[in-house]
Amino acid sequence: MGNESREILLRRKQVEQLTGLSRSSIYSAMQCGAFPKPIRLLGRSVAWTQSSVDQWIAARIAAAEHDAA
Repeated sequence: MGNESREILLRRKQVEQLTGLSRSSIYSAMQCGAFPKPIRLLGRSVAWTQSSVDQWIAARIAAAEHDAA
């Protein structure tokens, strides 16, 4: 694999901790298209890419800073 960077997968509890959102809030936001959808791992197991969650967090911060200005 060399020096390629690897994508980190986050499980739901990790996403909850990073975003401060509850499980129901995450799934509601996904339904409206306001939160990234997870990728299916196996069976019913899903995970979010860290980059998609980081981008979502950065967009929320940028929106808050824009609203404050």
